[in-house]
Amino acid sequence: MPGIILIIDHEAELANALAIYLERQKYDVQTADSAQNALQIIKNIDPAIIMADPNGNNFGDFAVLKQIKSLVPLSQLIIYSRPDALEKTMDFFQTDALDYIKKPVSSIELDLALKKAETWAARERQLVKNAKKIKDLENTQALFQQLFDEVPCYISVQDKNYRLTATNRLFKKDFGREIGEFCYQIYKHRSTPCSDCPVAATFKDGRRHQTEEVVTSRSGEQYHVLTWTAPIRNEAGEITQVMEMATNITQIRQLQDHLTSLGLMLGSMSHGIKGMLTALDGGLYLLETGIHRQDSDRTHRALGQVQQMVERIRKMVLDILYFTKSRKLEYQELALQDLVQSVSDTITPLVKRHGIGLNLTVPPEPVQIEVDPDWFRSALVNFLENAVDACLDDVKKDEHIIDFNIFLKDADQVCFEVQDNGMGMDQETREKMFSLFFSSKGSKGTGLGLFVSNHVVRQHGGRIVVESEVKTGSRFEICIPRAREHKPSIPLHLNNVMGSD
Repeated sequence: MPGIILIIDHEAELANALAIYLERQKYDVQTADSAQNALQIIKNIDPAIIMADPNGNNFGDFAVLKQIKSLVPLSQLIIYSRPDALEKTMDFFQTDALDYIKKPVSSIELDLALKKAETWAARERQLVKNAKKIKDLENTQALFQQLFDEVPCYISVQDKNYRLTATNRLFKKDFGREIGEFCYQIYKHRSTPCSDCPVAATFKDGRRHQTEEVVTSRSGEQYHVLTWTAPIRNEAGEITQVMEMATNITQIRQLQDHLTSLGLMLGSMSHGIKGMLTALDGGLYLLETGIHRQDSDRTHRALGQVQQMVERIRKMVLDILYFTKSRKLEYQELALQDLVQSVSDTITPLVKRHGIGLNLTVPPEPVQIEVDPDWFRSALVNFLENAVDACLDDVKKDEHIIDFNIFLKDADQVCFEVQDNGMGMDQETREKMFSLFFSSKGSKGTGLGLFVSNHVVRQHGGRIVVESEVKTGSRFEICIPRAREHKPSIPLHLNNVMGSD
């Protein structure tokens, strides 16, 4: 049985008759002849059920009954009213009342309404009893969520299809908030699952697994991460998900690779120069014999080979010098047109030699800029030489064109656009192209040119936008401030370029 039933009715005889009926069914009943009287009564009791007829002349405003309901929110309200007034009553109270009964009151309707009220009263009181437990659970969940978010490593939870079902704050910051995406797409921009996936291994044997991976953030930064996986089981002990934790160890690996990189560089350079010197020696032999035999074709071929090898040696030596030489930028004010003309004079013989078209556009009005002319000129030449190489690697097109466009942007920016219709690059190459010692040219490249050029542009306060599509071509947009940014310039040296810029 519920607690007290409070009957509110201005008709005392009807209220008493209902009370007698309910008391025979073992209910504890109290009555009030007005809403105002009921307000006083509920100060001392907490009725489980309130039965009320709000339509009596002495009952007062409907709002008083609503006030009573708000003071005892767990009480279940049953309204009984004359048929002609019931619709108006229902419109006013709506869901504030649990049930509505027509007068005269049918015992069957009343019994059903009381049973319903008992059920709801018991449920709501049980909810109140459980409120503290629920609050404690919410506090516990909030604590675990805070711990989950504040752990200083990347945490993700994945299902059997490698879809992300939860990620912590650091993961969202560096890799995005895409719940439901595949981990291999988010981490490595792959279209298929990774081989030797530790998550797959944990799903298979239920054990923890550890791997070291290189992943790419949504901003294009590459991180070395050490990962651990752990199973998440349901009540039946079945593995339903796997938690993967990854610690960023990029700086540690960079420090470990410092001396190794120096050795690789020296070995690579020595081997490369040795091969080019051998080719240069062969070219000189052809040149000598061509002159001796007065063979103009042989002499011409030999001269071309010598020129090619000298150019490759020059480029490699310049890359090494720019990489190893430690000095700050030495800004000079010069005419933009003079800088562009110097770059054009350097690259024009190369494109003509290989039959590549070069389109050059510059602003018509004189423009003054502040740059380190030696370093920035070499950086631009490097981007153009890279475009030449892309065209030479593309043997399927009959004609290759390089567009070198210079334009002003936002009043204080000057931009240099290098666009070619060569081989283009896939996403992995675009993401790694400015990394130290990365080269897509095999033995032809040192892995220093674009790395140094990127650093030079950034040292000038600039940025580089890269757009490329395989077999279609590439576009580089290099934008720098027209005037020098007055802040300390970090020397270009191995010790300060092994990390991210």
